[in-house]
Amino acid sequence: MMSLKSESGAGRRILIVDDNCDAAELLAELVRLSGHEVSVAFSGRTALQEADVFHPDVVLLDIGMPGMNGYEVAAALRARPEYAALRIIALTAWGDAEARARTAASGFNLHLTKPAPLPALLGALEAG
Repeated sequence: MMSLKSESGAGRRILIVDDNCDAAELLAELVRLSGHEVSVAFSGRTALQEADVFHPDVVLLDIGMPGMNGYEVAAALRARPEYAALRIIALTAWGDAEARARTAASGFNLHLTKPAPLPALLGALEAG
């Protein structure tokens, strides 16, 4: 059976942003079980506020959210010097070439398509 514990032994601060509350909470629980500290935001604007309070190491960010989408959130984070080293990972249902190009242009470090295999997701949190 696969262990959910962090391979490095050092947990990271992970901000999960998704307007699907159930999916975000389930993912948050899995990430917590892997040894990371987690905060959840259900909108883009809330994510920006939470980033200032929580100071994440990594943001798992959905793209297709109402109001402020994930591209806008990533660009807003990247526009601030304190988030220059922040690892931003797209976790989205949009996996075509255009979506991947837009995530790269918006400042994402990585693009994962839902449903991402758990080993790939946890590996992405450990990387960088």
